[in-house]
Amino acid sequence: MNAFFFGFGFSSAAAAKALRIDSHSVNICGTVRSIEKAERLSAAGVTPHLFDGTAPGDTLGPDLRAATHVIFSIAPGPDGDPALLQHRADLDAATGLEWLCYYSTVGVYGDFGGAWIDESAPLVPRNERSDRRVAAEQAWRDYAAARGVPLTILRLAGIYGPGRSTFDKLEQGTSRRIAKPGQVFNRIHVDDIGRVTALAAAARLNGTFNLGDDEPAPPQDVIKHAADLLGIEPPPEQAFVEAAMTPIQASFYADNKRCSNAAIKQALGIELLYPTYREGLAQILETRQ
Repeated sequence: MNAFFFGFGFSSAAAAKALRIDSHSVNICGTVRSIEKAERLSAAGVTPHLFDGTAPGDTLGPDLRAATHVIFSIAPGPDGDPALLQHRADLDAATGLEWLCYYSTVGVYGDFGGAWIDESAPLVPRNERSDRRVAAEQAWRDYAAARGVPLTILRLAGIYGPGRSTFDKLEQGTSRRIAKPGQVFNRIHVDDIGRVTALAAAARLNGTFNLGDDEPAPPQDVIKHAADLLGIEPPPEQAFVEAAMTPIQASFYADNKRCSNAAIKQALGIELLYPTYREGLAQILETRQ
């Protein structure tokens, strides 16, 4: 397996780790935006390539053309997906290509008033970020169909994991317990993203799937639980209508839905490693001790 990651960030690193566990023969390549990150990738045994999405990467062509599995984890810009815009010719020349994977977001659905939805729900995105994701999803479907290659689109919930969790915000003093009646958020532990990606790659899975945990939950409840685990007082609860927020922060509260993960679990025959935030936070706490 020659796996190539466009955007070797938090989720891609977890997926690369899972691929290495599942396969004794896998070469990993990935793009980053800075020399410092490239040096860290190289030290971890990953072949790095600099790519910022605004122009073709100078060095990545040969590795991309040799790829069997390509995972896309870069947010689309106003003109579309950077990998497709800048490196379509290299993808076209990847004669051994077996599988594509695109990390999208549950933000493509928009607002459903807290109701449960699945992948059949209409897409009514509420902001430009999600509009671009809808367009990028379709662009990759069209490309995969034209190539005759299976494509897994994973609509990811809010990602958390070691180093990026409620614990960190609590300790940094930046956590806010904002309560909006009926509001829930969907979440997914980064290790579940990695595991599902590796399993989908092995199965050459084709289709579009939600990837969130089993229990979408109010954000203030998650913060309270994390504070209890740390043995500290949680921040005071603030009413949403009284909380000062940036437009981007407020936009997350405009969407309220519970995204079912039944389809991806059935497709791969699995349960999640961390089915709720409780198990996920417990694991993170263990890694910190």
